[in-house]
Amino acid sequence: MELRQLKTFCLAAETLNFSRTAEMLNYAQSSVTMQIQALEEELGVMLFERLGKVLKLTSEGERFLRYSKEILRLAEEARETVATGDRPAGTLTIGSVESLCTYRLPPLLRVFRERFPDVRLVLHPSACADLTRGVQEGRFDAAFCLDRPVHAPQLAAETLLYEELILLSHPDHPLSRKTNVTPYDLADGEVLLLTEAGCSYRGLFEQTLLAAEVRPDTVLEFGSVEAIKQCAMAGMGITVLPRVAVQAELAAGRLAPLAWSAPLVPLPVQLVQRFRSSFRSRSNVSETLAFCTLTS
Repeated sequence: MELRQLKTFCLAAETLNFSRTAEMLNYAQSSVTMQIQALEEELGVMLFERLGKVLKLTSEGERFLRYSKEILRLAEEARETVATGDRPAGTLTIGSVESLCTYRLPPLLRVFRERFPDVRLVLHPSACADLTRGVQEGRFDAAFCLDRPVHAPQLAAETLLYEELILLSHPDHPLSRKTNVTPYDLADGEVLLLTEAGCSYRGLFEQTLLAAEVRPDTVLEFGSVEAIKQCAMAGMGITVLPRVAVQAELAAGRLAPLAWSAPLVPLPVQLVQRFRSSFRSRSNVSETLAFCTLTS
């Protein structure tokens, strides 16, 4: 079993296409096929199966993929250790929800870069539901989650702060003049501008409406916080967002907070990592990632 075979296998598992894998590695397709076959013969199992023209991993292949990724990470760690000594180096892949990526993380990442100049940072905006799974699967070394407290096998979560959530509208919206906005005010004809399904704070808001047996007539779903803000400022509807994402608009009077009668519980911003990480000097890196109260 060779590292190059494991690299080929991992890429083939991602692309599910031997021809594309060969192109990306600058191999002949026959070389990819031979490397996969050699692994299968050594392991005594099939790693891939074809269903018509579709290539997919077998259950054995899925299990072997997890070990392959870990072996490659350890091999990279060993190489970096020899090359850099005790100085942290390598690539750190971080996942985060869009609102934190945009409004909280930039000053933190600037400090991190100053302290660890040899570390290459890769930031992946992701949906809330994908972040902990990404850390568990090794796609992310760490993740900044805006969600209920994380309790998952093999993961350690550190709460950095609590993010306030607010209900918002255009300043001229009739509900902006009410001193007490209830879920029932959203029942007739109101348009809700919400993030994608699976977003933690959308879930909390919808639970509040469901408890009051309120089902809004129209829900517009967006994959971008900025798009939601622009539509809310255009008077298209009502939204719920973290306060940090709308501070500039509130200060400028382009959005107005509504006097929501059922205040949303603030959500913790959590730094999530695996208990055992392959990144060099993880304790120092974690200290810096958690440095900052992430204040804007």
